[in-house]
Amino acid sequence: MSLNEQEELDRFLEENLRKGYIVPSKSPISSPVFFVKKKDGKLRFVQDYRKLNEYTVKNRYPLPLVADIISRLQGARYFTKFDVRWGYNNIRIKKGHEWKGAFATTRGLFEPKVMFFGLTNSPATFQALMNAIFADLIAAGKVAVYLDDILIFSNDLEEHRRMVREVLTRLEKHDLYLRPEKCEFEQQQIEYLGLIISEGEVRMDPVKVAAVRDWPVPTNLRELRGFLGFANFYRRFIRNFAKIARPLNDLTKKDTSFTWTDTRQKAFDTLREAFISAPILALWTPDRPTRIEVDASGFATGGALMQKADDGQWHPVAFRSASMQPAERNYEIYDREMLAIIEALKVGGTF
Repeated sequence: MSLNEQEELDRFLEENLRKGYIVPSKSPISSPVFFVKKKDGKLRFVQDYRKLNEYTVKNRYPLPLVADIISRLQGARYFTKFDVRWGYNNIRIKKGHEWKGAFATTRGLFEPKVMFFGLTNSPATFQALMNAIFADLIAAGKVAVYLDDILIFSNDLEEHRRMVREVLTRLEKHDLYLRPEKCEFEQQQIEYLGLIISEGEVRMDPVKVAAVRDWPVPTNLRELRGFLGFANFYRRFIRNFAKIARPLNDLTKKDTSFTWTDTRQKAFDTLREAFISAPILALWTPDRPTRIEVDASGFATGGALMQKADDGQWHPVAFRSASMQPAERNYEIYDREMLAIIEALKVGGTF
């Protein structure tokens, strides 16, 4: 262990012992630890719970879909965002089960009293807590919660302020604190979950677009999967995403050697360019004229959900694309076009 790693370990142990998040342990099992470098160059201490997670009964409580959240924002003019401090650490591990999360360090064996990042059930457990606290406000279309990120949205400023006070009251009641430097109040344009949201519109965060623009050419499978994972999050902004990305996705298939060809370089460049030129998406409005546009190639379908705006122009609400299964590639052209229509209709499933 390097000097920098030892210093970070000592800082982590001192802070979390003081908070009561961890205690010395005599557990018969333990998980290893490691360090990851953050964007600012500092180290972050991480428990490697992969083996423990293999034997853990999974909590299947679902996380909200970003598309579902976005579909509820139509008509909102004012936005407030909160970030809950300490995240998973707000959840107490059931008494008598703390030993299962024990981790070994150069300073001894410790076990957590609260949930930490890396435990397989931390996200689901925390989401269930947040949904229980704000269930009625979420159902009423006033609040969205994704783990520790809370978004309050309204079309009336006075109502918005009432909602903000109500959310703060409930957070106080449950002893949940906020990170003030991550909170924004009464904004008419706000970043939330990697998207820039304003009245009637949603677009990609320019910071994320810049990251894609400057993304280096992958040199191995791990780097390629990292790029595709990032790109997939924004595929609703990219027309014919599956068609463009197919040469890259083919490279991730089992027993495929990593060979970077001109075709794959072209796909990589085309996908990066598609991010840079991606359109602003309109938020769905039920009473506006709507149409779908579809396209089918020999191996992928593409579709777009479009709505006619007040300016008389058709604007995209979302794009959807999918790779065809081997049997589907043998369809006649009219059947592939019908398949494209069916796939395109799925984009409207949340509206």
